[in-house]
Amino acid sequence: MRRRSALAALVAATGAVVLLRRRRDGGRERVDLYSDDGSVLSLADDARAAPLLALAREALRSARA
Repeated sequence: MRRRSALAALVAATGAVVLLRRRRDGGRERVDLYSDDGSVLSLADDARAAPLLALAREALRSARA
């Protein structure tokens, strides 16, 4: 019974952390650039990423239409 309670508490805490992170990061846009070697470069919503974000928005609009 203690194991189940501990497991339930762990699952609830993990879920809470995931929800809080989604809420915190939900308003920001970013561009993730994936390389052939498996590395990822993530650009936040700033001046460097603005052209890429505009292209990504246009691609999503075209795909949804």
